Amino acid sequence: MQKVKKAYPFDEIEPKWQKCWIKNRFFKVDIKDFRNKYYCLVMFPYPSAKLHVGHGRNYIIGDVVARYKMMRGFNVLTPMGWDAFGLPAENAAIKDKTHPKKHTFNNIKTMKSQLKEWGVGYDWSREITSCQPDYYKWTQWIFLKLFEKKLAYRKKAFVNWCPSCDTTLANEQVIQGTCERCNTPVTQKDLEQWFFKITDYAERLLSDINKLRDWPERVKTMQKNWIGKSLGVNIRFPVVGSDKVLTCFTTRVDTIFGATYMVLAAEHPLLEELMKNVKNKNKILKFVEKVRNESKIKRSQADIEKKGIFTGRYVINPMNNKKIPLWVANYVLMEYGTGAVMAVPAHDQRDFEFAKKYRLPIDVVIVPVPEFETFQLYTETIFLAHALEGDGIMVNSGQFNGLPSRKAVKRIADFMQKNGIGHRTIQYKLRDWLISRQRYWGAPIPILYCNRCGTVPVPEKDLPVILPTGLKSNPRGENPLKDSKNFVNATCPKCKGNARREIDTMDTFVDSSWYFLRYISSQLNDKPFEKEDVDKWLPVDQYIGGVEHAILHLLYSRFITKVLFDSGFISFDEPFKNLFTQGMIIKNGAKMSKSKGNVVSPDELIKKYGTDTVRLYTLFMGPPEKDAEWSDRGVEGAYRFLGRVWRLVERITVSLLAPQSGAKQSQGGINDSLKRKTHQTIKKVTDDLEKGFHFNTAISAVMELVNEMYIAIEKKEIRRDILKEAIKIVIVLLSPFVPHIAEELWEKLGGKSSVLKQNWPEFEQQFLAEETHTIPVQINGRLRSKVNVPFGIDKEALKEKVLSDEKTRNYLKNLAVERWIIIPNKLVNIVSANK
Repeated sequence: MQKVKKAYPFDEIEPKWQKCWIKNRFFKVDIKDFRNKYYCLVMFPYPSAKLHVGHGRNYIIGDVVARYKMMRGFNVLTPMGWDAFGLPAENAAIKDKTHPKKHTFNNIKTMKSQLKEWGVGYDWSREITSCQPDYYKWTQWIFLKLFEKKLAYRKKAFVNWCPSCDTTLANEQVIQGTCERCNTPVTQKDLEQWFFKITDYAERLLSDINKLRDWPERVKTMQKNWIGKSLGVNIRFPVVGSDKVLTCFTTRVDTIFGATYMVLAAEHPLLEELMKNVKNKNKILKFVEKVRNESKIKRSQADIEKKGIFTGRYVINPMNNKKIPLWVANYVLMEYGTGAVMAVPAHDQRDFEFAKKYRLPIDVVIVPVPEFETFQLYTETIFLAHALEGDGIMVNSGQFNGLPSRKAVKRIADFMQKNGIGHRTIQYKLRDWLISRQRYWGAPIPILYCNRCGTVPVPEKDLPVILPTGLKSNPRGENPLKDSKNFVNATCPKCKGNARREIDTMDTFVDSSWYFLRYISSQLNDKPFEKEDVDKWLPVDQYIGGVEHAILHLLYSRFITKVLFDSGFISFDEPFKNLFTQGMIIKNGAKMSKSKGNVVSPDELIKKYGTDTVRLYTLFMGPPEKDAEWSDRGVEGAYRFLGRVWRLVERITVSLLAPQSGAKQSQGGINDSLKRKTHQTIKKVTDDLEKGFHFNTAISAVMELVNEMYIAIEKKEIRRDILKEAIKIVIVLLSPFVPHIAEELWEKLGGKSSVLKQNWPEFEQQFLAEETHTIPVQINGRLRSKVNVPFGIDKEALKEKVLSDEKTRNYLKNLAVERWIIIPNKLVNIVSANK
């Protein structure tokens, strides 16, 4: 990296002040002091690699908020820890041919050093690491509490399987049919797995989104869509020649008379039983197996090619007693509804495409209102180019003919319920949380299997179930726990007979679903947290992290918080009061990654320009909630600005120490202008930090004040007290953004204590008003009016002001304006075409 001339001695002052903050414990909090508390939390990171500037945005934003709140008099808790278990750490360790524990703690050491070098302040006495026994003991304790409430259970189920990571994945960890970690296509596998029954909380998780007033609408919408509440009817379809009944959920009971076939998901639990004594059984089961191995995400996409096979079975449509064929198809999933769909090809596009392909009947039962008089046309398949999915009038629907379809929904549902054909119900897209992982690097599930007693939870007194660290991860990721006799072999706590331990480990999202509670009592040994303290400090006042966690971490954390609330362990049921999700920093139009070769390392930038330059540019590059393109030239611009601030303080320091000039100092002019600008800047920066994370515009306002100060300092009549006030305000306002240089310059100006210990400045209302002057308004060269406007008003604002003037408007009533002649701060002349 090319050397540049130093704008200021950042390499000397930054280590100096970092040591000062640590020595004086500026960020250490007395957890028993609840007065004016403020819990500012940044999502803790995976320690799987060094941090780059893209990661830095998250932590720098959190540090700005914490420092600002401290200067506003809040007792700020801002802790940090490490989400140290899971696939990211284990896969990285395998790649580097080292043990996950060694790899993890090496990275923690590096990342911790980086955070300190960035000047990010944390209460390190509360540091937590999720792969340490003193933490995962309580993760296991939470598992046992869910097990006691029957919210943790084991069942055999088709699950997402990543063949590369060699483990199961939750639905939320499958992105467009691929593993979110390695992009390998995900398949399906039938395994015994552990689940958390998050579906029991679906309605509360949905309705309580209304409590989250200070969350981004985007995140709330994502959670609502993922939970996916639907009001509908479960309809009973008897299977011909069998005592079995297939239940189908639908929100469109108004289309029931148009159901011409039924479709089962390949994973439907009754499918194999229904295939007994059916011709082509082997062919059908071969098709079923093929579909089961396809990605569920791809199967759910609207544009997938529809494939199916007739089972040889029929069901009865209970509303018209018609016998309709039973098919298996790739576009129906067990995850939605009941895994059985009544197919209405005339009124559902997917069913329509399938019916056209396999030449199945298409019966129209709802006709759009404009075509109702000629609805007979729609009874012929040939006239339908696509499904009629909208509302209309009921036809071919027995006693419900002629009803508007929306009214028919209620009437038909009432009829079904009265006659035992179906019943109203609520369905959710949300599925139970799959927490089993067939990997080594995770918290062991505290369960034993005894031939005599069955599934037995590990007693609380025996926690933690220690993950043996002497084992090596298989290069393919296969779990070495299964071959560890010391781990697997155990004694049943009930009968004292032989037992074996569960060898699956927990999903890392279990670790992160409660970590914000542990920070409050990180050193506690006999319980996960102190209820009294947690109840006082939480919910978290400000939570900061990436929007990619909207469904995974944030939803799971809300669920676990509600379970703990219901169990009486805490007194609040939502974990995070305010949420801010920052955008990504991208380079060359793409997310930073080693594989793309576009990672920007902060280390070289800090060496060349200093930490404060990196912080300033990261905050100034654009609205923090949006993605932003990294620019090396932008870094240089931030560096030049800090150099200007440094030189400005040096000049003012010299000026303040110089003998007082005999020249008379003005009481107005430049003094009033600088005083006014100073207080306007205080208000602007304060509003930008209070009303949103508008760091870029706050910094821009300070830059404007610095420019005005350079102009003012050239004026001999500038008053020293106003100049000194302005430069102190500049330093204090900049201190949350660039704390090192702010500390040094504060000291240079005679500050006796840290700038962080100063009160945030308050603006004075009397100095906010703009200085105004009167501008004459001419129309075709003749004076017609005058307007009072601020100095420096831009042309467009001046035009609006003139046009809002009543006298001017009256003169212009019958004139067509041709052009404006504006002499800034002096004159406006409006020239008309019909003068």
